[in-house]
Amino acid sequence: MINVIEIFKEIAKSTGKSIEIILVGAQALPYYGVEARATMDIDAEIVRGDLEEVYFELKKRGFESDLSENISGWSVISLPKGYRDRAITIYQDDQLKVSVLSPYDFIIMKLRRGTEQDLEDCLNVALANHLSVEELDKHFEDAIRNSIKDTAILNFRLIYNHFRQALMELLSQKSERTSDSTQG
Repeated sequence: MINVIEIFKEIAKSTGKSIEIILVGAQALPYYGVEARATMDIDAEIVRGDLEEVYFELKKRGFESDLSENISGWSVISLPKGYRDRAITIYQDDQLKVSVLSPYDFIIMKLRRGTEQDLEDCLNVALANHLSVEELDKHFEDAIRNSIKDTAILNFRLIYNHFRQALMELLSQKSERTSDSTQG
């Protein structure tokens, strides 16, 4: 696994400029209590700092990255309002602040793309963080409400419903195993 915090500390030190990021994608998984999977790219929103400079500093160190000033704009489907305010700080010093999305916002972010890997990541994050299905539904509806009207919403609904059904099945199986172990 890439030590993202150390990399950004090096970049802040070498440029002499402060940086604030919200880490998204696979590099954020360990901060949700989920085992990291092999990936060499870094996806982040640059809240403070020079996006171009950070991009080229990462490239110079051999890392691919997808950076933006607004990760909500990566899709027709908007992130729920206030996602930056709900971001969780995982590291902070004088020159660097690194945060991750709330687990709920992370799931909406990943489901906007909706690959099988994204679905697996979302299920793992939901289970590891004991997320409320009702709260996930609220974030989903907020994302829909804040998005422009587009046929992509139809696909997003299908992806979310598939995720929700898979999560409900996993929670049901977990509940049955817990019930069986307390009765036996």
